[in-house]
Amino acid sequence: MKILVCISNVPDTTSKINFSGDNKSFDKNGVQFVINPWDEYALTRAIELKEAKGGTVTVLNVGEADAEPNIRKALAIGADDAIRVNADPKDAFFVAQQIAAIARQNNYDMILMGKESIDYNGSQVHNMVGEMLGIPSIVPASKLDLVDDSTARLEREIEGGKEVVEVKLPFVASAQQPMSEPRIPNMRGIMTARTKPLQVVEPVAGETKADYVSFSKPEKKGGVKMIDAENAGELITLLRNEAKVL
Repeated sequence: MKILVCISNVPDTTSKINFSGDNKSFDKNGVQFVINPWDEYALTRAIELKEAKGGTVTVLNVGEADAEPNIRKALAIGADDAIRVNADPKDAFFVAQQIAAIARQNNYDMILMGKESIDYNGSQVHNMVGEMLGIPSIVPASKLDLVDDSTARLEREIEGGKEVVEVKLPFVASAQQPMSEPRIPNMRGIMTARTKPLQVVEPVAGETKADYVSFSKPEKKGGVKMIDAENAGELITLLRNEAKVL
């Protein structure tokens, strides 16, 4: 069984976020990057399935060279090899095109990724990849098991309950808790990751559907105004004239 796991290189949530002087690009200076946490659920589950059923796990990242430390971390966790598409991940459509091109070349049985990336929170790539390849897309999934060599069973949350889906391979799925418990690389994994194959390929011709005009931070929260419990009229006036919620 061949499993492709797509990972994003994202800023750690504790990093201080800044933009360039003209607010047209993200400033990477001083930012710690990590494997997208949602992608780690997909990666760990793929490794668990490989350990139980055999096969290979390939990690795929669409990104520039600064993503390679986290790609190596994925190899240390247990992936067998990795591919990096040497391109700036401009938007979801462009990234999906690159993933679909790699998938067509290698005929994977499963394509797994997180339900979204924690930087843009778009939750778009998995469905686009499924559509481009003409295969089912199950999103987001909280459980994934194999029924047999050609069928998988997935569980996903829906409004008011849970839905269990059986699907023939190949398919695309996105992961969320509690699909797996992310692993920490051990020393042996770190050492072996250094010699595992990491192939760098150039992107296929693709197009973007979105462009960013500028970035800005949320406005700082203002001070709290305390209103006497007996003065409801002042509260209503402030809500209407300042907060503009009435």
